[in-house]
Amino acid sequence: MPAQPLVLHNRLMFLGLGLCLTLLLGCGKEKPADPALPRVQVQDVKTAEFAAAVSLTGDIQARVQTQLSFRVGGKIIQRMVDVGDRITAKQVLAKLDPKDLQTSVDSAIAAEAAEQARVKQTAAAFVRQQKLLPKGYTSKSEYDSAQAQLRSSQSALKAAQAQLANAREQLGYTSLIADAPGIITARQAEVGQVVQATMPIFSQARDGERDAVFNVYESLFVQPPTDQPVEVTLLDNPTIKATGKVREVTPAVSAQTGTLQVKIALSSLPEGMDLGSVVSAALTVPAKQSVELPWSALTKGLGDQLGKPAVWVVDDQNKVSLRGVTVGRYLTGKVIIVDGLKAGEKVVVAGTQLLHPDMQVERVVAYKNLTGDSQ
Repeated sequence: MPAQPLVLHNRLMFLGLGLCLTLLLGCGKEKPADPALPRVQVQDVKTAEFAAAVSLTGDIQARVQTQLSFRVGGKIIQRMVDVGDRITAKQVLAKLDPKDLQTSVDSAIAAEAAEQARVKQTAAAFVRQQKLLPKGYTSKSEYDSAQAQLRSSQSALKAAQAQLANAREQLGYTSLIADAPGIITARQAEVGQVVQATMPIFSQARDGERDAVFNVYESLFVQPPTDQPVEVTLLDNPTIKATGKVREVTPAVSAQTGTLQVKIALSSLPEGMDLGSVVSAALTVPAKQSVELPWSALTKGLGDQLGKPAVWVVDDQNKVSLRGVTVGRYLTGKVIIVDGLKAGEKVVVAGTQLLHPDMQVERVVAYKNLTGDSQ
């Protein structure tokens, strides 16, 4: 057989074999299965009253605390009390060097004596003018001049007396005297130190009512605390307790600590709970309708809500959508959602890693709601 017809014969034979193999393979191939939907675990949204219990640690402080200071400046030469000492009203706590102020008193005494002598002199001259004027032995102008000099000397005497009284008062300020009974809680100056007027020398906790004072983060007091009694417990001995009510919550947040100061007025202090004692208290924030979800349900928002808390919600067609939420509190293993979800909605609590908006999913319910009922 010629070479060219042989090549053509071989090509036709291979083509026929390939066609037969294709037909045989096509007969045994089945229709491809639908792709498997991602399986997610969901939890039904059920709201319940949630009241967060806040455990606080603080100390016992006096209702009235004052800074004791001298009214004049000078050098401290004596200090009679120290931190922790109990003081009484009118008790002398410290003294300044009185030399300079004593000199002022001596000068004021001399000035007053000079003015008194001048008053006597001008008074005698005026009396003479009064006797001579009716007899015509003096003129009316001389009489008026004597009267004016007397009045001037009398006014100068009053001024000198006022200066003397002021000098004596300033001298009395060299002694730091307590206004009320209490306890010295701090000392800011020492003997030998030169101090200015009004510079704090001692801090005093006055006797009387006592408060338990706590520093609390602002987020725990979004709503005003209730008027319910609060039990305050001594940290070293929990059997020692006192009862009080929230008296004051500072309106401004501390720039250093970022906290508010909460003061609980105590009706009375039991034996063993004294000024400065470290105490604890449990405050209950007013209850609010909330949803409890596990940590795994929480993710980050997209678009305008980028970086903010969000959860995946599954609709009736098993499609997921991202929903921004407001977190009330972060607890161990769970979060409390206070806004963004409605009762009856379904939230993805497991399998959120590969989800995207409008994705079709397969639901698997396997979590418990806030009340503990299985879903």
